[in-house]
Amino acid sequence: MRLEVGCMIEMQCAQPTPLLLLLRPRSGARQWIARESYSLTPQVPATEHVDMFGNLCQRLVAPVGSFRIESRSEVIVSPWEDAGHGEAYVPVEALPDDVLAYLIPSRFCESDRLGSLANEITYGQAPGYDQVAAISRWVHSRLRYLAESDPMPISASEALGRGEGVCRDFAHLGIALCRSMSIPARMVAGYLQDLEPMDLHAWFEAFVGDRWYTFDPTHPDQNKARVTLALGRDAADAPVFNQFGPPVTPSEMRVFVREMAG
Repeated sequence: MRLEVGCMIEMQCAQPTPLLLLLRPRSGARQWIARESYSLTPQVPATEHVDMFGNLCQRLVAPVGSFRIESRSEVIVSPWEDAGHGEAYVPVEALPDDVLAYLIPSRFCESDRLGSLANEITYGQAPGYDQVAAISRWVHSRLRYLAESDPMPISASEALGRGEGVCRDFAHLGIALCRSMSIPARMVAGYLQDLEPMDLHAWFEAFVGDRWYTFDPTHPDQNKARVTLALGRDAADAPVFNQFGPPVTPSEMRVFVREMAG
């Protein structure tokens, strides 16, 4: 399947503002970037590097006044079906080295506090994929979905206490519960086909068997294509943008996902 995806962010800056952006998808096993464009208005110098999670990060300083960022990509994606029922739990000592970072508690995923709850949720499930699937179903049923909320991320424990949240909060809780059972889990930010209302989306992946599998506690039955923009331990590692200095809130943001012919 070929998708056209894109994001436009416009902001008003009261002073020159350093930005770190994660708006370019990267080719990988499940997606191939066939064509892309990236524009800044007004045009300013920008550089790019790859961070410790493999994300493409753009660095620049936004000027005073109105500033717009537009990113568009044509992406060939693999089918969304990513079930791995019965895939086994991998003992910690057998995990690949690059997976180990996704086992430990992180800023928004306090896995060291949720072990007893995770054991209750997964009681009777085969260790591995089936445990993660049970966690994802439980998060979906436990939290009430909010299309809009406070733009500041909250932790897994805070989301659990509130009983509601946006997609990243659902992902944080799923990640924390998985890690509490020594199952590596990581945050994913990107595009989801036919999401309503359309916006950037967050879900999580868990490592079972011999690879990462996709889980989406916000939209568990959403058999639609996905495009990954960023990966990380939690939302702190995978934001759309980080800005430094006085807070800057986007004055406008538009996101689109369209299926293309061919």
